Amino acid sequence: MSAVQAMSGTRTVTTGSDEETFELARKMAAGFAGTEVVLLVGELGAGKTVFAKGLAAGLGVADPGIVSSPSYTLVNVYEGRHRVFHIDLYRLEGEAEIADLGWEDMLGQGVVIVEWAEKLTFPVDAVRVRIETTGDDERRITIG
Repeated sequence: MSAVQAMSGTRTVTTGSDEETFELARKMAAGFAGTEVVLLVGELGAGKTVFAKGLAAGLGVADPGIVSSPSYTLVNVYEGRHRVFHIDLYRLEGEAEIADLGWEDMLGQGVVIVEWAEKLTFPVDAVRVRIETTGDDERRITIG
């Protein structure tokens, strides 16, 4: 990983491959207490699911390869050192549909990972991760 900079609680990392993106997330999650919320923001194909797989690996999910984007199921649950709730808001419109997921009930029960978090219209105490494509395999990842 290269181009790491820290500024006022926000850290930006540039990764050069899916493997580096995965590893960044794995290392980040290894230090989690087990009740964090991670909000993932980025365009289609930016690497949100790769990042989610890395988080799952860091949280002790034995086979992070089973982690997939829950675009149609909306919520996937994985067991590891901590339970992982993986939510995808891509297909949802509006606060009511998001609230219908019941995801607030998941808070404090494990780590909640939310893809397409920019659709949230209410404040959430969370780790925010923005993933931007800057080249074929290069990603700029801002964690704050």
